[in-house]
Amino acid sequence: MSVKKDFSEGPLLKNILIFSLPLIFTNLLQTFFNMTDIAVLGRFASPSSVGSVGSTVILVFLCTGILIGFGSGVNVIVAFFIGAKNDNDICETVHTSAVVCLVAGFIVGAAGIIFSRSVLNLMSTKPVLIEGAVLYFRIYMVGLPALAFYNFGNGILSAEGDTKSPLLFLFISGIFNVVLDLLLVIHFKMDIAGVAIASVVALYVSAFLVFIKLHRKNDSLALRFSRLKVNKSKLVRLLKIGIPAGMQNAIFGFANLFIQIGVNSFDASMVVANSAASNSDPLVYNVMSAFYVACSSFIGQNYGAGKKSRVLKSYFISLACSFFFALFIGLLLFAFGRNFISIFISDPAIVELGMKRLSIMACSYCISAFMDCTIAASRGLGQTSVPTVIVILGSCVFRIAWIFTVFAYFKTIESLYLLFAFSWTITAAAEIFYFAKLYKQKFSVSALKA
Repeated sequence: MSVKKDFSEGPLLKNILIFSLPLIFTNLLQTFFNMTDIAVLGRFASPSSVGSVGSTVILVFLCTGILIGFGSGVNVIVAFFIGAKNDNDICETVHTSAVVCLVAGFIVGAAGIIFSRSVLNLMSTKPVLIEGAVLYFRIYMVGLPALAFYNFGNGILSAEGDTKSPLLFLFISGIFNVVLDLLLVIHFKMDIAGVAIASVVALYVSAFLVFIKLHRKNDSLALRFSRLKVNKSKLVRLLKIGIPAGMQNAIFGFANLFIQIGVNSFDASMVVANSAASNSDPLVYNVMSAFYVACSSFIGQNYGAGKKSRVLKSYFISLACSFFFALFIGLLLFAFGRNFISIFISDPAIVELGMKRLSIMACSYCISAFMDCTIAASRGLGQTSVPTVIVILGSCVFRIAWIFTVFAYFKTIESLYLLFAFSWTITAAAEIFYFAKLYKQKFSVSALKA
C-alpha cells in the first residue's frame, strides 16, 4: 500500500524542494525529448521543416493547455481530500476525473484535426511552411487522449507526493521518442511526419505506464474499471476548477496566436529563427511549473487541513524558488544563447536573428513567476474563475492591444517580444491583489487551525 505524503507537517522549504526536484527533472526530460524533434529536423531535414513545426507550437500549446488545466484541477481536488483525510471522496474524484479527462482529450484532439488548416491560415502561416505545419499538427492531435490521461494520472500522483514515478515514465517514453525520431527521419526519410509519429507513440507509452501505476495501487487512489463512473458533485467540482484552469492556458495560447501572426509578418528566415530560439521557452517554463504544482499541492493539502500560516508560507517559498530558478536559467541562456540556438539550426545568420528573441526573453522569464505562481496559489484555494478573468484582461486583451498599437507603430521584432514582460507584470500585480483578498476571505471567519 502506498503512503500519501502529508504536506501539512514538516519543514516547508525542504519538502517543497524534495517534491519539486523530481518534477523539474521530469519536465526537463520532457523538454529535452521535445527538443529532439526540432534538433533532428534541423540537422537531418531542412530549415523549412523546422519552421513548419515551429509554426504549430503556439497552436499545440493552446490545445494541450486545456488538458493540462484539467490535470491541475485533479491535482488540487485530490490534494484537498488527502489533507482532509477523506478516502471516499478521493476514490470518487479519481474515477470521475479519469472519464472527464479522457473525453476532453478526444474532443480537443478531434477539434484540432478538423480546424487545423483554417487556424493556420488565419495565423498567416507562410505558404512554404503550411503543408508541413498542417501535417505535423494533425498527427500530433491523435495523441491528445493519451496526453489527457497522463496529465490526469500525474495530477493524482503529485497530489500524494509521488513525483518520481512521472519522471520514470517520461524517461521511458522519451527513449521511444528519440529512437523513433532518428529511425523515422534519418532511415525512413519521413521528415515532419516522422517526428510527429514519434511524439504520438511517446504520449501513449507514458499514458500506459501511468495507467499501470494507478491500476496496481491498493488504496483510495487506485484506478479500477468497475468504478469508472461520473459522480455529479465531483464532476461539478472538477469542472469548476478544471475549465477555468484550462481556459487560462488556452487564453495564453490564443493571445500568442497573435504574436505568431506578428512573427509571420517578417520573412521566412525570421520565422525559422523564432522557431529555433523559442525552444528556450519550455526549458524555463517547465522548470518553473514544478514549483507551481508544488504551490497548488501544498496549499491544497494545508487548506484542507486548516493550516492557515502554512498556506501563505507555501506560496512565498514556491514563488521565490520559481523566480530564482528562472533568473538563473535566463542568465545562462543569455550567456550561451548562440550555442543553444545552434543546436537546432546551423545557419549563422538565422542564429543571430534568433538571438533577438532570446536576449529579451532570457531577462524576462523570471517576471512570469509572480503571475503563474499566484494563479497556482489561488487554484490551491479552489478558486480559478477570477484569476481567469484577470488573465483574459492582462495576458490576452493587453497583448492583442499591444500588437495593434506598439508593435504596429514600431514594426520591429524587439517591440513584439517586449510585450511578454509588460503583460506578465500587469497581470501579476492584479493576481497578487486578488490572492491576498482571497486568502483573507478563506480564513477570516474560519475556525481553522493557524
